[in-house]
Amino acid sequence: MREDGKIDYIEWPATDLAATKGFYQQAFGWSFADYGPDYAAFEGQGADGGFDQDAVAAPAKPLVILYAHDLEAMLAKVTGAGGVVVKPIYSFPGGRRFHFTDPSGNELAVWSEGLG
Repeated sequence: MREDGKIDYIEWPATDLAATKGFYQQAFGWSFADYGPDYAAFEGQGADGGFDQDAVAAPAKPLVILYAHDLEAMLAKVTGAGGVVVKPIYSFPGGRRFHFTDPSGNELAVWSEGLG
């Protein structure tokens, strides 16, 4: 059920839509619904959203943070799928995280509870 003021959808730009979809499928098991040649949507990943290849309509690049129970295992999946780590695993109050870029250059982070 949707609620006022809650995150409902996130959009990212995608310079290479096929490579971006392939990355998220391989690293995280996401599936997509294509809406024309320039847009692919996803759902059920904590928040719904989509990737927009249209350079004029694409939004600014947000930092989205994903969760992982096993941070090292997720780091291996991300790099195995072609992600580039831009900030190695580091501790912060409440947990640990790393940042990476996907094939379209979007920067995301993955965090886990606990201290390293």
